[in-house]
Amino acid sequence: MSWIRCVFSIFFYTINTLIWFVPIFICGLIKLIPIKPLQKLMSWTAKQCASIWVTFNTLNQKLLTPTKLSVTGLEELKLKDWYLVIANHQSWVDILVLQRVFNRKIPFLNFFLKKELIYVPVLGLCWWALDFPFMTRTSKSQLKKNPKLRGKDLETTRKACEKFKEMPVSVVNFVEGTRFTAQKHSRQNSPFPHLLKPKAGGVAFVMQAMGEQISKVVNVTIQYPEGIPTFMDFASGRVKQINIHVKVMPVSQELIGDYTGDSEFRVRFQSELNRLWQEKEQQLSEFEQKLKS
Repeated sequence: MSWIRCVFSIFFYTINTLIWFVPIFICGLIKLIPIKPLQKLMSWTAKQCASIWVTFNTLNQKLLTPTKLSVTGLEELKLKDWYLVIANHQSWVDILVLQRVFNRKIPFLNFFLKKELIYVPVLGLCWWALDFPFMTRTSKSQLKKNPKLRGKDLETTRKACEKFKEMPVSVVNFVEGTRFTAQKHSRQNSPFPHLLKPKAGGVAFVMQAMGEQISKVVNVTIQYPEGIPTFMDFASGRVKQINIHVKVMPVSQELIGDYTGDSEFRVRFQSELNRLWQEKEQQLSEFEQKLKS
């Protein structure tokens, strides 16, 4: 039975994506015309189409993969504010979960993506049309070979965030930088039993570029009680429950400053991020305790 669910679920995901790809991509092409009011209108239209796409994906999930989502903390959210959304990252399912939980509760979610993802068939062009930033991360080894690259990540982020100032947006950052696996956790020697170490750079660059405009920080903790699922597990209906805790926080001064040039601020920022990760670890432990009781 699960394979039948999977086939139909993936079929409807595909059809839904192909249907909404067309108007979203057309909006992206029209935005190439350098007329600001027209570009703003097309951005709004593309995001409305994307929200409807998420709505139909959610309907698909409810009909064919009846996973129970247990969500807390959505009461303070508004559709017309700017948000920075941070979350732990375990599976590609995280993205579907975040879209479903926040659809039409906050502005459409914009993810920072690796530049290679623009070549993903259909979706890559949709992400481009929706102004998702495609990032080229500069590694420490690259900086050592070419110091002139220092600050390039910040400049790329700043340019991406310029587009976000036109209308309310939710900027999503998976702070761990990659999906959690036991191997990565062991290799990092992470102090958090359920989490990888948080990477401050991405969040810091967004706050440096948009800190005064961000209304709230939305800290999301996602837990899969039956273990981390694959997309196929989710599409097959094998994921029975997902727990999501949402904490809406004001933008503290510890999060706004010159991360690249101010070493004292950099230490404070990393300390604040570690504090948030300790809270997230505690929340995951509480989820586990409820399962045992």
